[in-house]
Amino acid sequence: MMVGFGFLHCDTLLRIKRSERKDLRALVRRSRVKSRNISLLNLDRREKLIISSSVSPGRGCVRNTIAVTLAILLLTLSPSGAWAANDAAQKYPPTIVFMTDFGVLDDSVAICRGVMYGIMPDVRIVDLTHQVTPFSVFEGARYLFGATPYYPSGTVFVVVVDPGVGSSRKAIVAHSKKGQYFVLPDNGVITLVEQRDGIDAVREITNTEWMIGSKLSSTFDGRDIFSPVGGHLARGDDWSKVGPAMAVKDLVRLDLKVATIDDHALKASVIATDGPFGNLVTNVDGSDFLKLGYQHGQEVPVKVGDKELKMKFVKTFSDVPVGDPLLYIDSRGRLGLALNQRSFAEKYGIRPPVSLLIPRAGR
Repeated sequence: MMVGFGFLHCDTLLRIKRSERKDLRALVRRSRVKSRNISLLNLDRREKLIISSSVSPGRGCVRNTIAVTLAILLLTLSPSGAWAANDAAQKYPPTIVFMTDFGVLDDSVAICRGVMYGIMPDVRIVDLTHQVTPFSVFEGARYLFGATPYYPSGTVFVVVVDPGVGSSRKAIVAHSKKGQYFVLPDNGVITLVEQRDGIDAVREITNTEWMIGSKLSSTFDGRDIFSPVGGHLARGDDWSKVGPAMAVKDLVRLDLKVATIDDHALKASVIATDGPFGNLVTNVDGSDFLKLGYQHGQEVPVKVGDKELKMKFVKTFSDVPVGDPLLYIDSRGRLGLALNQRSFAEKYGIRPPVSLLIPRAGR
């Protein structure tokens, strides 16, 4: 910090973060320094604030400038202040969670990561998975739905499960009500996240300055569009510059009905299978299933697609004999259907998405 005094003005020069500008301006207005000019200059992702007052040199100028400087220092250093919280948040690098159906046999994932690092070198990239079944938007939606609750507000999710690459489908950035950003194709992959968390704003990606060149390829949007946009967002760039706003209601959605319960039954969907095991993953929260009135050990009638079964509601797989069906609350807190040490999907020929119907206990 430097404090200088000229014949017609005295300046206070210090660094601030972009999020602190509003509070500093308010502080200056409340002070006795008559601000002739306040300018903000970029410097290493921080900002310089210059407060100049048109006062002749003397103790008044010195006193007022020092008062403002000390007040700013107290606000910045106070552990209970909002700025201290902002500084604490800046201890950790921004995070991009990256998911594709590319697999890991070639260089596609590494190229996309390189694009993101090129824009934001100190970003932290977490690979959710690159083993989504090729072209399976349903499966991508399920993985995204499962992972997002474990990441904080401000996390950027870059998703490239894009069977419509190069077509008229839109590339978008969506912002959830939890404060997370989603850079992905508008093909329904965000459906489950929207149903649970809500989406409050969406923008179509059209700004070529946020792409590689002017979009070099029609078949590698993961590199040319989604990865650079993710890097810009992680860097803190203004996301309104990515392109025009679009109505949330216009998002493409998968044909997955939100789980509902009425006086007679729970109606929901099987949305995926659980990796190589063949367990069925549903969009039913465990707490909603419990509202039906079933207890552990009780037999439950279930209709999956066109198949009607009876199975026990248990805590874990070994609570039933090998090969027997079971209902359980999975590790993500959702209702699951399985066979002990066998594949439910294979035995019953289930290929998600399919409907799920469970009556209330006693009906």
